[in-house]
Amino acid sequence: MSTRTSPISQPIMIRRAVARDAKRLTRIVRGSKAYEGKYAAAVAGYRVGPDYIEAHRTFVAVVADEQGDGRGDRVLGFYSLVLSPPELDLLFVADGAQGRGIGRLLVAHMRSEARAAGLDHVRVVSHRPAEGFYHRVGAVRTGTVPANPPAVPWDRPEFGFLIPRR
Repeated sequence: MSTRTSPISQPIMIRRAVARDAKRLTRIVRGSKAYEGKYAAAVAGYRVGPDYIEAHRTFVAVVADEQGDGRGDRVLGFYSLVLSPPELDLLFVADGAQGRGIGRLLVAHMRSEARAAGLDHVRVVSHRPAEGFYHRVGAVRTGTVPANPPAVPWDRPEFGFLIPRR
């Protein structure tokens, strides 16, 4: 677990997700305003289940609860790193926490995890509205992933993060 400061008044901790986080993560995905309107079909039935959390390196950015047991943590965002092939599968920041540096913290943590796992790059297939974000956090555009109807009827930008060795 790591703790970092951010523009939010309380310290933000990034910790490994656990099974009891699954419903909260699913709510963040399904409730994302970035997926309203024509993008809604992409997340309508999406589920981040305990099995997904168990299978992938999934981390949450939280404001810790008063008791310190993790049960009352307020989840601000999360990401999931797939090791083979290396891909940032999910990265979401709760709508109410956007614009406060949470996404940047999650990307920095993901890069650190990727480095620790021995990866030299991480692929990202982005949602169109997130393209600017990935540019700002150092990802390089590598191509376009064609539409995959009916769930994703639009082309998506593909990015890569280079993971330098230290």
